Amino acid sequence: MKKNTIVEIISALLVFLFLYAALSKLLEFDRFKYQLSQSPFITRISPMVVWVIPISEIFISVALLVRRTRLAGLHAAFFLMLLFTGYIFIMLRYSPYLPCSCGGVLAGLSWKQHFVFNGVFAGLSLAGIALQNSNRDHIKNAFAGKKLNT
Repeated sequence: MKKNTIVEIISALLVFLFLYAALSKLLEFDRFKYQLSQSPFITRISPMVVWVIPISEIFISVALLVRRTRLAGLHAAFFLMLLFTGYIFIMLRYSPYLPCSCGGVLAGLSWKQHFVFNGVFAGLSLAGIALQNSNRDHIKNAFAGKKLNT
């Protein structure tokens, strides 16, 4: 399978995840807002976070859909998934109370399952970055007239 095809599959999976998550949060906004306000580590900033998360997920999805901005979208997806995974790690390790602010199907996952799920998507994002970068190196070298040993 071509590297471009793999990057497109990874991007499509991330777009599906982020759009699904953003729409779930926006459709159940009051529930999402309440649950975030109950989180022991982000209570003070939850009024801002409640908007930043779904908007970021939508912007990242758009970046992943556009070939020209795909690499930036993959970087942003990796960063966001690392933030989510880190948040879950901290919650599992240090919080006696674990409010779930996920919507839809993802709300059915345990916190440990969600940690693994997020780790897998962070890994997919990182793989997409590596593959996209190797594709760019091939293109740069082709324009420079260099041969690659692959």
